[in-house]
Amino acid sequence: MIPTRFPANDIVSLVGAPPRHDLAESFGPHLPAGALLRQAADALDELPLGYGSAAGDAALRQAIAATHDVDPEQVVVTVGGMHALFLLAFTLCTPGDEAVVAQPVFPLARHALLGVGAALQPLPLRFDEGYQPDLDALRALLTPRTRLVSLASPQNPSGVAWSADTLAAVVALVRERAPDAWLLVDETYREASYGEAAINRSAVHLGPRVVSVASLSKCHGAPGLRIGWAISRDAALREALVTAKFNTVISCSPLDEALALQLLRQPLAERRAALSANLAVTADWASREAGRIEWIRPDAGALCCLRLRAGVFGDAAVERFHAALPRHGVRVGRGPWFGESDRVFRLGFGLQTAPGLREALQALSSALDDAAA
Repeated sequence: MIPTRFPANDIVSLVGAPPRHDLAESFGPHLPAGALLRQAADALDELPLGYGSAAGDAALRQAIAATHDVDPEQVVVTVGGMHALFLLAFTLCTPGDEAVVAQPVFPLARHALLGVGAALQPLPLRFDEGYQPDLDALRALLTPRTRLVSLASPQNPSGVAWSADTLAAVVALVRERAPDAWLLVDETYREASYGEAAINRSAVHLGPRVVSVASLSKCHGAPGLRIGWAISRDAALREALVTAKFNTVISCSPLDEALALQLLRQPLAERRAALSANLAVTADWASREAGRIEWIRPDAGALCCLRLRAGVFGDAAVERFHAALPRHGVRVGRGPWFGESDRVFRLGFGLQTAPGLREALQALSSALDDAAA
């Protein structure tokens, strides 16, 4: 028998063939490769396809550092954000070490910890509380055996961000109750603000034992480049991450790094405007469907959480809803993927143009009709 280190999860379906109306994805429109390749043509012309640096290309680390207001030496470039999450789990947790994980959560972030044998301590985040943390509940979970506290802000699946004051309170609790622990904040959606809305400062500035993780996948619409990063102010942790990276992948692709550098030099204003327009479409639809669904307005990102109203949809109707979705060509992110109820689902509103999103939401309404019949 082959041992199972990573649990199965149906979220793997997102890398399969998409349906007509894909409302399950959590990022904005795919970035076309052609324009980026043309812009990078001069840089790529003489690019040697040898190994890259284990820490990551120096110019790329400089560009990433500029978006976080940190020193480039504090940045470690990884093969996507998921690689950074795994390297941190692998480096900081040995089998049996306790790790507190805010949940619902992107399942692969949880699986990385399970894969290295960490003992997970879930911190429940509840729909009825706007997915904000209960600090007393967190205090009860933290012990001297805690080695890592993992959360995302803005969160996946809800797009909800925790305020700077809340994050500072978390840092203080971890320092008090679990002095050997690190706080990992997944900030993949931090720069995916709406229109002219301000971008929150990176949580890495809250303390020396805070690590920030992000990637190009969500805000920049380039998950195919497989470039992410971890940022730490602790030199020993950075050295350990570079060593772990070298022993797993040696380096990132120099081609991906060169294209990532070009991408980071482009402003995000157009993508933020598109996200803002699609958020307005989603908010209008949610208002019209308020008798049947509840939603939590996100703070950033191309995603949000909705819940089927219990007074309208019984358990059988919830099953009918999910069964009806494929008939209408719709896919959503089911709540159990993230550790939520099947009554809750993640809706991704960034992939389509506004007219395409309206059509997809109308198809979603048709699935609600079928379930309620």
